[in-house]
Amino acid sequence: MSKKRKKTGLPPGSVIFTGDKKVEKTLVHHLHYDSENLEQRILENHNQAVFHQSTEDKVDWYDMRGIHDTNFIQSLGATFDMHSLVLEDVADVNQRPKFEEYEKGDFISIRALKFDKNSTKIFTEHVTIYFNKGFIVTFQETESDLFSIVRQRIESGKGKIRYRGADYLAYAIVDILVDNYFLVLEEIEEIMEVLEDKVISNQDKNIKGEIHALKKELLVLRKSIAPLREAIGRFSKTDSSFVEERNIIFIRDLYDHTIQIMDMVDTHRDMLNGLQDLFLTEVSFRMNKVMQLLTLVSTIFIPLTFLAGIYGMNFKYMPELESRYAYFVLLGVMAVIFVGLLIYFRKKKWI
Repeated sequence: MSKKRKKTGLPPGSVIFTGDKKVEKTLVHHLHYDSENLEQRILENHNQAVFHQSTEDKVDWYDMRGIHDTNFIQSLGATFDMHSLVLEDVADVNQRPKFEEYEKGDFISIRALKFDKNSTKIFTEHVTIYFNKGFIVTFQETESDLFSIVRQRIESGKGKIRYRGADYLAYAIVDILVDNYFLVLEEIEEIMEVLEDKVISNQDKNIKGEIHALKKELLVLRKSIAPLREAIGRFSKTDSSFVEERNIIFIRDLYDHTIQIMDMVDTHRDMLNGLQDLFLTEVSFRMNKVMQLLTLVSTIFIPLTFLAGIYGMNFKYMPELESRYAYFVLLGVMAVIFVGLLIYFRKKKWI
């Protein structure tokens, strides 16, 4: 029985991990900062670590790597008074992207994407964000830091991020993940250009399978983006007290990016459909060329075969049968017919 099916029949708020364990040990990266100061620490032994939420003029960012430890997720949720439905969605890797408002904080679920050019497959990672005034906690499946660029901006103190609250940090994290969607689409476009060259030059007999496989990966991408567009739309229109009005304009820009990505996915899908049609057209064209050649050859040899058939019959009395040069005359007539048909086909531009 799959882990997804194990949730069937359980009450809402049941924290069941539905994915595969991708890290041996859960790590927590903690950043505590304001416009002037920054403190960082890595909590490896999180069972003995002390978690706390600072005052609203500072931001505490807890970045959790590994979500298989449901006991720790529940402990963290109890510490920061997170809703049980939030904890359930954190551990459920099959959760679709969404934005939800709760009494004590806002919640965002999103999928990070990575494209492997060698296998032409898209790999997804379940990412969740929970924030309120001065506090944000993020959950990643793997140990790799998806938010390294955001972390660098905080460390350098450049831009607005050190001067804004946790809601702006949540926006910045989602923005980084959405920007990566553009990179994935660019990599897919490069693969499509290679496939187009293969179709035109007929270098690969298995091109149809490659096109179909890439179409399936685009479907995975679309399933991640379609609900995300709805989620970011709700995020941009929220009247939550945990989102400052001055940051709404940035979230609206993020919503525009999701629309642009959705349009690009649809365009790529149409291009792949066109590429598949081009492949079938090329196959039909090559087949027609072969049939045309075979038809021309058959047309040329039909009269020659006719003549050879007549003079190959075993009748005693046939014209020119006893003639000394009859054989050469017959070969000459065949040669004239052969050359004449070639000239005729050339004038008709059939060859």
